[in-house]
Amino acid sequence: MSRPEAGRVPATFARALDALRAQSSPSSLALACSGGLDSMVLLHLASTWCRAHGVKLFAFHVHHGLSPNADAWLAHVEAGAAALGVASDHRRVQVDKRGSGTEAAARKLRYRALGEMCRAHGATLLLTAHHLDDQAETVLLQLLRGSGPAGLSGMDAANSAPELLGNPELVMARPLLPLARAELEAYAAEHALAWVEDESNLDPRYARNALRHQVMPALAQAFPGFQQRFARSAAHAQSAQRLLDELAEQDLAASLVDDAVDVARLRAMSLDRAYNMLRHWFRVRGLAMPSTAWLVEMVAQLLEARHDAQLLVTHPACHIRRHRDRLYITPKLADLAGMRDPDDEGVIEKFGESFTWRGEGQLAFPAYGGVLHFEPAETGFDAAWLRAQPLVIDFRKGGERLKLAPNRPTRSLKVHYQAVDVPAWERTRLPIVSANGELLYAAGLGMDCRRFGDAPAALVALRWQSGDA
Repeated sequence: MSRPEAGRVPATFARALDALRAQSSPSSLALACSGGLDSMVLLHLASTWCRAHGVKLFAFHVHHGLSPNADAWLAHVEAGAAALGVASDHRRVQVDKRGSGTEAAARKLRYRALGEMCRAHGATLLLTAHHLDDQAETVLLQLLRGSGPAGLSGMDAANSAPELLGNPELVMARPLLPLARAELEAYAAEHALAWVEDESNLDPRYARNALRHQVMPALAQAFPGFQQRFARSAAHAQSAQRLLDELAEQDLAASLVDDAVDVARLRAMSLDRAYNMLRHWFRVRGLAMPSTAWLVEMVAQLLEARHDAQLLVTHPACHIRRHRDRLYITPKLADLAGMRDPDDEGVIEKFGESFTWRGEGQLAFPAYGGVLHFEPAETGFDAAWLRAQPLVIDFRKGGERLKLAPNRPTRSLKVHYQAVDVPAWERTRLPIVSANGELLYAAGLGMDCRRFGDAPAALVALRWQSGDA
């Protein structure tokens, strides 16, 4: 790389901050400061800019406790901030050192702590010291992982990350992203800045360190200036991803019916377009992005299954189900205690949970996942009669029949549920109430009219409230 251009570092930083200020006009901003070269340069630049613009600045440090030098790093950041007249704060986090995910765990805790400090001090803009070499490393790491355009887009100049930072109002910006590390080193030397060195940055067991110390020097020798070209490729990938996102948003809007995807519309798409839309669907629902292999298998099952098949595909955080040619994302729910196999000889009580109603407004049944309400009504059971009955709540076992109104036929619960479009997986969690073996009420459907009382007696209606809702 050629000799860094004098004045490029502060000019680049100032342009980035001026643009950010024009967009959000923050009265105060914060920066993440580890004490290393990059963050100490960022602290120096930000303090100069904030003094000139009358903006309050905070320097935030996260103490991971992973290094014996962690206390010294904190002291260095506090002293450096104080020397520049910058307020500082820090958080100590406890990182689980077991397993191979120490780096990822520390990253999550670090960003969450930064988000907490920003909220505590009223900062809505957080600066980080990521630079051009970091961007090149990120793009190469994503390429080695087989990522698509989203991963190859690298880091944005600014973005919000509510899940990572735990703060939906916070914007995270990277004003040093166009600058190479060599330029930051020259700036630090010019201003006699001191910084600390994290010994873990030399550990080749971490993928990023292996790239930084073994691969990047070889690339720099064979392809000088490769960082800028990687950044340019990342910008192209960002542009392509924006177009894919726009297309996915349009496709999803056209395919959603009552929060479910119309399978007929999905079938009409090319596979690539279907994958793109489904990934977007997962993203807007806040779910972890599935692997390509998982997505391909799911779509294959979807397209090959019979029209009336009850498709179920398991995602780590949810279930994907098909019902009447619509695709649903449903939560993973634990089995309820009342969901027992009636043919299991080990089950002593096969007939649900017995209870007596004594006039309460509601009764909770944790084993059945909800609350049964008893409400005054113009049409319903005679309250005095209902109090005298030995009642049982249970899940249906098959063969139960219900008559919802005098002018409607008596039908099986299965037929009733199909008529009102209750999917099969929801039916298994809807309890029934009976008296002396006679069905009185089925959650999701209603009461059996054959036992309704007559006015002027006080009448009561049953209503089930599921805890899953």
